[in-house]
Parts: sequence; C-alpha cells; structure tokens
Amino acid sequence: MTLIEALQTTLRRLHYSPRTEEAYVYWTREFIRFHGRRHPRELGAPEITAFLNDLAVRRRTAASTQNQALCALVFLYRKVLELKVPALDGLERARRPAHLPAVLSRHEVAALLDHLQPPFRLIAELLYGAGLRLLEAVSLRVKDIDLDRHQLTVRRGKGERDRPALLPTRAREGLRAQLDAVARRHEAERAAGRGEVDLPHALRVKMPGAATSLAWQYVFPASRPCTDPATGRVVLYHLHETAVQKAVQDAVKAAGIHKRASCHTLRHSFATHLLEAGTDLRTIQTLLGHQDVRTTMIYTHIVDRGPLGVVSPLDR
Repeated sequence: MTLIEALQTTLRRLHYSPRTEEAYVYWTREFIRFHGRRHPRELGAPEITAFLNDLAVRRRTAASTQNQALCALVFLYRKVLELKVPALDGLERARRPAHLPAVLSRHEVAALLDHLQPPFRLIAELLYGAGLRLLEAVSLRVKDIDLDRHQLTVRRGKGERDRPALLPTRAREGLRAQLDAVARRHEAERAAGRGEVDLPHALRVKMPGAATSLAWQYVFPASRPCTDPATGRVVLYHLHETAVQKAVQDAVKAAGIHKRASCHTLRHSFATHLLEAGTDLRTIQTLLGHQDVRTTMIYTHIVDRGPLGVVSPLDR
C-alpha cells in the first residue's frame, strides 16, 4: 500500500467526508513535492514549518487554506504514520481578516429569484428561506422533506451533525412538484433496471433495498448517473454544486445586483433578515447549525439599523 492509499484508507475508516479526503490527499502530495519527493518519515518540524511558511509568505494563501494544510499534515503524521507531531517553532500563521458577510436586501433577493429557472429557483429559495448551505440543499433526499410539519432535516451537515430546518411555506408547492417529478423518474429508472443512489457508510449492507427505494432518492438529482468511487457501482448522484453556483451568478448579473453575491450570500441574508424581524440569536444559531453562538453574532453587525444596531443621530 502506498502512502496515499494508506491515507485514503484511514480517512474512509474514520468516516471523513469525500471532500476532506480530496483536500488531505492534495496537501500531502504538495508537501512531498515541495521537499523533492522525500518520504514524510524523513521530514520533521523544520520541513513542515518551511512548507507552511511558504504557503503564507510566498503563495500568500488565505488563513483557512494554510490551516487546512496544517490539519492535513497533522492527520498524516498522527493517524497514518503514527508519529508524534513536533512543535512547529517559527511558524508564520497567515492572518485571518475580519470580513463582514455580504447581505442582500429583500428586494434584491426577490429580483435574484425572478431570474432563476427551475430547479435552481427552488434551490435558491431553500438557501434563503431555510438558511441552508449549498451542499446541504442539493444533498436533500426525499425522506428529509416533511411537507405536513413544514420541516426539513439536514443530514450530516457541517461537523457531521443532523439538524432541523425551516420549510418555507412559499416553497411547499415547488417542492411537492419536484418530489412528484423525482418519483416519476425513479419509477422509469426502476423499470429500466437502474435507479440506485449512493448511500452513506455501510448502509447498503444494513439496508439492501435502500439504494433503490424512493425515500433515499435525491430531491435534486443529476441529469445522468455516474460511478460511485467508494463502491464502483453506477449510481444517480445529486445535482453538482457548480451548476447551481453558475446559475446564481448569472441571475445576480441579470438582476443588476452590484454586490459580491453568491449562494452563501442567501444564507447570510436569511440570518440577517430573521434578526431584523426580532428572532432571538439562539434560535438563529440552531437553524444555521452553528456550534458556537459567537459565529452567529456576526449578523448583529449588519442589521438594517446600522453597525451594532445603532441609529445615526442624523436620522433622529
């Protein structure tokens, strides 16, 4: 087994997400390439520090990027090579700037939605109306939608945590139509001997019929099947995030919105507009899935009463 194969095996054994696996493999290869393809067992604290400093100083990467590379190397040494990570003296940490998130007004949100076509409009309605992250929205399955209780269930969100989310009333009919379309397509796929979806962990063994059941189908499926890298089986995956991102960017331009707006801006707008409407901070924290309320408190700086909720004396 090569080092990369050992790294991938360890990540999958510990149930890390495919995105984390992709990032950790990338940074491990970059680390080895940076030091002339020497094996990490031959490298120590000076080499790790030199690589991370190069990211911050020469490549001028963001603080989150350098931190991701550090986490990848710590995982490599501790979990794969089973070596103690030495103290990294002289490490130059990239500074994390304190940015306030961009927020759209209600008028701008309405204009953006009007320039989106199905199913992208429905996805954007969930990003703004339920405060979902993009991957959380496209990963929704049929069983996660409860139209009667006006509730969505986010499975394996950030930090591998489940949480309840709002189901906006204005999105109910669109979701109902989308679920009907998914059911019709699934019936046709089953008739053709297909219709499998990917399943998390060992669920395929525990529930053999789940992969072909309607309950586990994606609400926003991709147009064509693909090969599941974990099992090698041909499965139907969810709509790719880049397709939604491109549609939202085109809608932002078409709506004449001159802000740096993205899919995640709709989530920021959800939190800010709830705060402006009088929703308490702890409720917003739960709906967003934030582990620390301090993360949610950033929205108190951008409500429509000015920074920190202060009314200017000029307006009085």
